[in-house]
Amino acid sequence: MLHPDFLARPIAHRALHDIAAGRPENSASAVQAAVDAGYGIEIDLQLSKDGQAIVFHDYDLARLTHEKGPLATRTAAELSAIPLRHGTDTIPTLETVLSMIEGRVPLLIEIKDQSGILGPTNGALEQATADCLAGYKGPVAVMSFNPHSVARMADLSPNVPRGLTTCNFDADDWPTIPARIRETLRDIPDYARTGACFISHQHDQLNAPRVADMRKDGAQILCWTIRTADAERKAREIADNITFEGYAA
Repeated sequence: MLHPDFLARPIAHRALHDIAAGRPENSASAVQAAVDAGYGIEIDLQLSKDGQAIVFHDYDLARLTHEKGPLATRTAAELSAIPLRHGTDTIPTLETVLSMIEGRVPLLIEIKDQSGILGPTNGALEQATADCLAGYKGPVAVMSFNPHSVARMADLSPNVPRGLTTCNFDADDWPTIPARIRETLRDIPDYARTGACFISHQHDQLNAPRVADMRKDGAQILCWTIRTADAERKAREIADNITFEGYAA
């Protein structure tokens, strides 16, 4: 099960980012702000060219930096020298973020799909993640939209709680994912086989019958991504906790 701290305070989506305050998403300054405020933290991981776990949401560098091209073509050292837009931070590694948090608040890690179609993984990002978490003592959990990644983490880090990031997988939102995969994942069939203990579901789709069934069976329900107090109120009718951004949760 998730550590109780995961349910005690809202979880800051991509850390407590705020462009107006010079804190880009998934940045060290956003992580520090979340720690200072006592929020849980959610971050995203991508894989560098040299096999390091990098805290970054996108596959391409262009939206979040002044560079262009796939993150996966740069080494960790090269990435750590690239400034993020809207602040003075550079791209951090997972190791850096773990050393900043030091167990003071819970950390929810989303492992981004590396297959392109939510298919089988080569395990490189999962291995890099497991290596970083091997000596970490604080409350931490991993999740992914890709159940193959979650299954791999079960083998590599069996004592780290695991979850599935889930939604209805509508075609308009997932245009690059084959219909057969979307239709399969919609029913969250991999929960048991991955040894998951929670899901993080799209907040405006929490009324899905499958979510209700899982909740009755004891699954812990998180949700993404809340942006208003009204949306939070509605989500908490079902969800055990929220990830949020853009307002004071």
